[in-house]
Amino acid sequence: MLAYNLTREGFATETAANGREALEKLEIAPVSLIILDIMMPEMDGFEACRAIRSNPKTANIPVLFLTARAGEVDQIVSLELGADDYVQKPVSPRILVARVKSLLRRFERSEQAAPAENEKIVSAGVKIDRSSYKVFVNDKETFFPRKEFELLYFLAAHPGRIYKREVLLDEVWGRDTFVVERTVDVHIFKVREKLGNYGKRIETVKGVGYRYILES
Repeated sequence: MLAYNLTREGFATETAANGREALEKLEIAPVSLIILDIMMPEMDGFEACRAIRSNPKTANIPVLFLTARAGEVDQIVSLELGADDYVQKPVSPRILVARVKSLLRRFERSEQAAPAENEKIVSAGVKIDRSSYKVFVNDKETFFPRKEFELLYFLAAHPGRIYKREVLLDEVWGRDTFVVERTVDVHIFKVREKLGNYGKRIETVKGVGYRYILES
């Protein structure tokens, strides 16, 4: 039914019976957006999303969870794993198609948007290249999925300025997506971990938010 309604709206669709099959198909043919359920045989949606975000070939593809699971914990876990939207079933086909189009528009704007202040941000040991979405730590390329990259880039593009979590949510995840503030903390932790010794450049300002210090 979902494939039928998306096809009627002009989308080309590909279906998979489980997460493992989906990953195999993603290796063969690129897609513009992935819709995942949580409860699937062989490999559930959480495992599939984790694998998608860990693979440089698929890490930046937008992921929408469509599931009957209504618990807040499931939503938080999905978003922390890198999902871009979470829709609870039952949902009307028209609303779901609208969410798909909204998500695709948001990613298209992100791709076409001009870089913030500098296309490349370079400081001792770290180089962030907005044009290629690449990060180099001590001249070694370090893989960052899209949201982690955008979070790092946004903070580094405004060094010394403190940003509240809700502001970072709006700037990185967008105002039309439900994301909890804890998601920012989880992504900050991942970014710091990948920066290694330079992770301390992202400072926590207790009770306020985060800031990036160029040299530390």
